[in-house]
Amino acid sequence: MEEEDVGEDMTVLIVGLLEEVRPVTDYTSSMVQWMRHRQPRYKGGGRMEMERPSPSYIVDMLPPSAKPQNAADSVPAKLLHSSLNKVKHPINVVKWTPEGRRLLTGSSIGEFTLWNGMGFNFETISQAHDSAVRAAAWSHSEDWLISSEQHGVVKYWQPTFNNVKVVQAHGFNDAVRDLAFSPNDSKFVTASDDKTLKIFDFAGGTEESVLTGHSWDAKTVDWHPSKGLLVSGSKDHDVKLWDPRTGRCLTTLHGHKNTISKTKFEPNRGQLLATAAQDQIARIFDLRLMRDICLLRGNQDKIATLAWHPIHSSLLSTGGADGSICHFLLDEPNTPPGTASSTSLPPYDCADPASAPAQTIFPAHTIRYAHDFAVWSIDWHPLGHILASGSNDRATRFWTRPRPGETDCFSDKYHLGDAAAETQGAWDRRGGRKVMREDEEQELEDEADGLQDQKMPVKQPMLPGIPGLSMPTNGTSDGPPARRYPNISNIPPPPPNLPNGLAGMDPEQFKAMLASGSLPPPPPQFGGSLPPPPPNFDMSKLPPGLLPPGFQPPPGMPLPPSPGGFAGLPGIDADGSGPGAGGVRRRGPLPSQEQSLMEEQRRGKYRIAR
Repeated sequence: MEEEDVGEDMTVLIVGLLEEVRPVTDYTSSMVQWMRHRQPRYKGGGRMEMERPSPSYIVDMLPPSAKPQNAADSVPAKLLHSSLNKVKHPINVVKWTPEGRRLLTGSSIGEFTLWNGMGFNFETISQAHDSAVRAAAWSHSEDWLISSEQHGVVKYWQPTFNNVKVVQAHGFNDAVRDLAFSPNDSKFVTASDDKTLKIFDFAGGTEESVLTGHSWDAKTVDWHPSKGLLVSGSKDHDVKLWDPRTGRCLTTLHGHKNTISKTKFEPNRGQLLATAAQDQIARIFDLRLMRDICLLRGNQDKIATLAWHPIHSSLLSTGGADGSICHFLLDEPNTPPGTASSTSLPPYDCADPASAPAQTIFPAHTIRYAHDFAVWSIDWHPLGHILASGSNDRATRFWTRPRPGETDCFSDKYHLGDAAAETQGAWDRRGGRKVMREDEEQELEDEADGLQDQKMPVKQPMLPGIPGLSMPTNGTSDGPPARRYPNISNIPPPPPNLPNGLAGMDPEQFKAMLASGSLPPPPPQFGGSLPPPPPNFDMSKLPPGLLPPGFQPPPGMPLPPSPGGFAGLPGIDADGSGPGAGGVRRRGPLPSQEQSLMEEQRRGKYRIAR
């Protein structure tokens, strides 16, 4: 019986621990396995076993770098975690740090929040800007971060997020919508609502040139990863290519019928350009042909942002205004059943690529209900195994590829919606709310643990009515005199009109000055204690609490009464003394905000308003 009880207890303990385990994505084993067994491509690649749809092959999962030709294996279809701040605001920018250990998010009130890249828990938060964060970009050397805000300001940040420079790039009412570094990090370019692009010298923060040509707000800009070439998109529906040396517009790419929301060069080869607009279509341009070769359809609302995969040049992800995220494979049309597409061939396979129609490509995978509102920003992890998204629903979510043999993620509420998932039994509305509440409470605890309270210095006893002036000490001290004034090391000298050389003055002259009244009489000495009160002065009529602690009145003089209704504190006697108090009443330390919050959470009294 005892062995059975022990086995049941261990089972309950293991189940409880599994329920409390947070989602963690540790890519160390996959990277180490690939680096250990990889071989050069001319030797046939690696010796690792191919993955199959079975849970037993989870240990054989490989990072995207091990399979550069298999972009379909890196499509992120599974939700890992949803992160929420204690004070929730729309997330305008998500950006991974260059080493991939943390995710930086910028909110609509100018806050920077750092989330852990493996456990997805809160790490720290700071007030980075005075208005909404609009864009952020890391330098190619990974040593600097620049960010922009609604009021036209660009700030420089070190990897430790120390702000070292502030540049007023555009007018106060002209938001900087996008920015990008040059290939050698010596310059950066900004796009603003004042219809202009500006190129700045990074070291000096000075404006070098202004590119004009758009007839409406410039919404996006990008610098080619290896060449002197700029691309910009505007509210006037045009995509323009620029020469940053001369500031001349090289060409204008037409085709979109609404505001251009994002333009992005392909980061690996730099031969393709992706543009997204609010006409629900994204276009892929070939810079060698200077024309569009692919039309990405399938978004049911405006496209707000897009991002290239850092490893696979044929994988592109878009975020829509309806909260959906679509993943496109440029080498797979993925035409839906029943859809007639006359442009299923790429222009490269046609006899005349320059005049052939663009190929229509549909999403390889769509997360229709990824967010409740518009997806403003998406960014890939540097290793390519996690996609982060920030939305107007104030949530930051992390997505990754399903593990081998895992199919439950395709029938969750993010793919089917709340109503359909509840109908199929894949999601419980009440249980989902409970889980959401528990996740938010866990985020609150993480934020309480991550933030450090500011420890105030210990307050010294002060004279009543004179803030900042310490109590006089009885007797003398061999050490240096205590400071009587805050932030002042020495006592200020007396006014110059008072004689300070009394030791060398003639006694007769000093007596004459006292008799004539030109010199005030010196104060009487009381042996280091306070002077006695005036005659016929009743100290019992003073208001309670006026005299300093430990004051000893002259013999025969009554003390003022103690404050009425005071019943005393635990551990302190009626005479103000207690164990170890030394005859002086002392106040115990008050609990910090972190301790109070955690105590309320343990009691179950703290609940988030719904």
